Amino acid sequence: MEIRKILEKLAKREISVTAAEQELRIYSIEYVEKNLAKIDPLREMRSGIPEVIFAQGKEYKDLLKIITATLYKKKFTVISKVSADYMERLCRNFAKKNFKIFKGINTILISTNTYKFPKREGIVGILCAGTSDIKIAEEAKIMAEVMGSKTVIEYDVGISGVHRTLKAIANMINAKVHIIIVIAGMEGALGSFVSSVIDIPVVGVPTSTGYGYGSNGIAALASMLQTCTMGMTVVNIDNGIGAGAFAAMVANKMSAVDMTKSI
Repeated sequence: MEIRKILEKLAKREISVTAAEQELRIYSIEYVEKNLAKIDPLREMRSGIPEVIFAQGKEYKDLLKIITATLYKKKFTVISKVSADYMERLCRNFAKKNFKIFKGINTILISTNTYKFPKREGIVGILCAGTSDIKIAEEAKIMAEVMGSKTVIEYDVGISGVHRTLKAIANMINAKVHIIIVIAGMEGALGSFVSSVIDIPVVGVPTSTGYGYGSNGIAALASMLQTCTMGMTVVNIDNGIGAGAFAAMVANKMSAVDMTKSI
């Protein structure tokens, strides 16, 4: 249904203001040229999760148009899976225009200087097995923080040095995190280990770090899916964005419940 038809039905009192509002949220689309892209500016209002621009496979000129249109409409945007070449060019372009830029290894957060991100009470822990997995951890961190959660990070704490893992878990408990994202490649065992020793929900993120049989994240994904611990859910290979979004939703909801109980 087009926006005009919704407004006409509202004017005729065929639908309520609440119903019209819901339908307008569903059908709100911002077009970038005729058939290049359709931005969903009200996604965060509907679902609590902002739209993320996926850079991989896009021509630079097209990506630039989509980012510019999104910034004009929403005042901020997250771009994921950005190549090193695109990263440099995008940062240079928007820095000249006085936008604020937070740069991860393959993820960028761009916003206007005046935009204020939400601040909620959810706390997301992020454990990263090895240095090679940090780029995926940064995706999760940026996404969770954009959604208003605080993050607590511990990197290079894989189970090949389990004393590091135990210390990192203790730090997460002391920080009172509501949920932990565990990012690991190779055989992906870190997620199962963490979820077996704590009563905090875990999101496992298998990464494409690894080589030989089961490379490209296949072994890590299979291992996490086959876990015999029941406190962990699993997202797809290298899906730090999805893990960050899910964890922030859970953490923010849990913190809201905690605040209600304390009143």
